[in-house]
Amino acid sequence: MDRRTFFLAAGTLPIWTNPALAQSTRPTIGFLASGSPETFVTVVTGFEEGLKAAGLVAGSNVVIEYRWAEGQFKRLPELAAELVQKQVDVIVTMGGNVAVLAAKRATSVIPIVFLTGDDPVSTGLVESLNRPGGNVTGVTWLAGELGAKNLELVSELVPAATTIGVLVNPNRPTATAQLESAKEAAKAIGKSLLVLKVSQKDDIDKAFADIAQARVEALFVTVDPVFIVNRVQIIEASAKQRVPTLYFQREFVDLGGLVSYGASAHDASRLVGGYAARILKGAKPVDLPIQRSTKIETIVNLKTARSLGMTIPPNLLARADEVIE
Repeated sequence: MDRRTFFLAAGTLPIWTNPALAQSTRPTIGFLASGSPETFVTVVTGFEEGLKAAGLVAGSNVVIEYRWAEGQFKRLPELAAELVQKQVDVIVTMGGNVAVLAAKRATSVIPIVFLTGDDPVSTGLVESLNRPGGNVTGVTWLAGELGAKNLELVSELVPAATTIGVLVNPNRPTATAQLESAKEAAKAIGKSLLVLKVSQKDDIDKAFADIAQARVEALFVTVDPVFIVNRVQIIEASAKQRVPTLYFQREFVDLGGLVSYGASAHDASRLVGGYAARILKGAKPVDLPIQRSTKIETIVNLKTARSLGMTIPPNLLARADEVIE
């Protein structure tokens, strides 16, 4: 079986409101992702839950054509073109702006529903949050706004730290805004920042070598698909360097990371599934305002804390949504 194409079965019979779709037994969703099935398990699960809540079950009354870039972002345009050639009814993109931009460049006709952590207006994806315009709509959690809070949490996690590292992809549209927010927060609490630029997998080892040389006492990882698809490498490097690290997504902590603070990928992708279902039933992207995923969660891994020989502050533990023993 082609790893990029999945057909998942079970379910109910369709009730279409769109006359054009009534002529087809099963409409098709093209799912374009910058990562792999392994790294995107959470978003696939949430997405399918969103579809199911609207009465659509993959393999029963809707077909999903999955396309995975496997971290090779240059492949996204080719994969998007494949979905356009197959004449799918809607394209769903996961994995940041890099995925949705590939889909947007491939078609101005097929509806597109995205999930991104960036501001879709300032990065040129849509005209406005209320009236997206064109064939694109979707869900965002505006990750740039969390930079200051992330830094505060790192400082709370390691109060004695004087230098905090920030792992950032300089090619990300919102990288500058995230860093400015972090720098202001660092200045306010008397900390210094070491900015570590990582735009591809090969940059990760160099960044952690710099962390060791500069004796960085704590680290936080900003939102980016590069970090999602290479998260095991980052987690292992953090453990090897014994640097307490705050991540933007709980999946890092599930795999052995220390602490995460950020949007729930599961909740956000469930919203995407709901929007895709609405479009299949006749809604137009131009009439669907950009949704903002507001579920923010804090996850703590006590096993990792013990391996680092550190104690998680009681106040942080008390606020955690989940503590992994």
